[in-house]
Amino acid sequence: MTEHSFTMTINGQAVAGSETFGVENPATGTVFAQAPDCTKDELDSAVAAARAALPAWKATPIEKRRELLNAMAGILMQNLPELSRLLTREQGKPHSDAEGDVGGGAFWLMESSRHDIPVHVSEDSSERHAITRYGPIGVVAAIVPWNFPIILAAFKLGPALLAGNTIVLKPAPTTPLTTLRIGELLRGVLPDGVLNVISGSDRLGPWLSAHEGVDKVSFTGSTQTGRKVMENAAHSLKRVTLELGGNDPAIVMPDVDVKKVAEDLFWAAFRNAGQICIATKRMYIHKDVYEPLKAAIVEYAGTVKIGDGAEQGTQIGPIQNSAQYRRVLELIQDARDNGYKFLIGGEPSDQPGYFVPITILDNPPESARIVQEEQFGPVLPLLRFDDLEEVIGRANDSEYGLGASIWSSDIDRAQEIATRLQAGTVWINESQHLSPHAAFGGFKQSGIGVEGGPDGVLEFCQAQTVFTRKPATV
Repeated sequence: MTEHSFTMTINGQAVAGSETFGVENPATGTVFAQAPDCTKDELDSAVAAARAALPAWKATPIEKRRELLNAMAGILMQNLPELSRLLTREQGKPHSDAEGDVGGGAFWLMESSRHDIPVHVSEDSSERHAITRYGPIGVVAAIVPWNFPIILAAFKLGPALLAGNTIVLKPAPTTPLTTLRIGELLRGVLPDGVLNVISGSDRLGPWLSAHEGVDKVSFTGSTQTGRKVMENAAHSLKRVTLELGGNDPAIVMPDVDVKKVAEDLFWAAFRNAGQICIATKRMYIHKDVYEPLKAAIVEYAGTVKIGDGAEQGTQIGPIQNSAQYRRVLELIQDARDNGYKFLIGGEPSDQPGYFVPITILDNPPESARIVQEEQFGPVLPLLRFDDLEEVIGRANDSEYGLGASIWSSDIDRAQEIATRLQAGTVWINESQHLSPHAAFGGFKQSGIGVEGGPDGVLEFCQAQTVFTRKPATV
């Protein structure tokens, strides 16, 4: 696949693009493929194709749209080995995790097909009938990040297509290849123009989010970029769904079984090299179990293999791109400059590529950058707490509110704590589980709107209410 000439899919046709850009393997830091760098004219063609396909797709019976979503999922699963290898090469994650990304995308498409589009009768009296129906918004720009390119695309594609929208899909510039390849494989599955897949450098996102022919933008990425997307969309009052950053706290209560939870807590923070919006970014541990749990997490961390995701046995791959790599190293250096204590890691890796060793800090102050900022890398501060009221306040004292987790053997108490946390999703004794049948979204600066569940489908719908005055009866 490294010698494959990747093409965009516009109106069901291959478009090589008049310009290209290089795609790196983050395990080596070297360019291994070229991707089309979409121009303004090519973007216009993609949006026009989606607009032209909209009336027929909107009129397609929902059962047929369900059938085609399942066909898309089947294509992903039939090509799972090829797609997973390619994803590992451009994204860096271990091969098993890449299979989970692609397979998870297929699962999300299949499960999204099971949703219904509601019809709500609010009045049916002798005087009046009132009914609300939900139709598609129109042309959707789906903008996907580099950490989970396939499953996060499916978060958008499944409900948007089910609702009758047409789509222009744009992957991140550092991970475009697997998405482009999926676009190639899906040609002929959907009607031409229903799903257009384009790729481009940093210039493309602002063009797409501001495009006058786009009716809605569904974006997953950083809060900083999300603000820019919202600003671009505001000029034409586009609808937006923004799933943005998080600085997720975990609260570990004193009644946990240290040996049982240590491994789960480690992976809550370090899965995908910490490059997950809902990863644990701050771990608050009660003083009664702080020392033994700290030791258990660090001991387990020492057994985890970091390396090229294509190598057998690798559990954590590199940081995906050079910009994020530099940011993570900057946060580590800030911690060193301030004299914070490192339990493991803290030194740059000497191997090629964008590798950062597992790094765990011992109770830095709440004001530390590594506590206040989203690191999005394999770096975790462990933080001691004494009082439940205090730790709830510390957990909520953030501009973010995406996810949180509580670890306790007292489920009733944990559920009560959950209601007091300012987070869109709260897990008890687990982390990062999402469902296509449950709403997922953020509080505060972590986003606008939701993905998943019936609410997620309605994000891609426009409500229309029809009032009918009934004839008077004698």
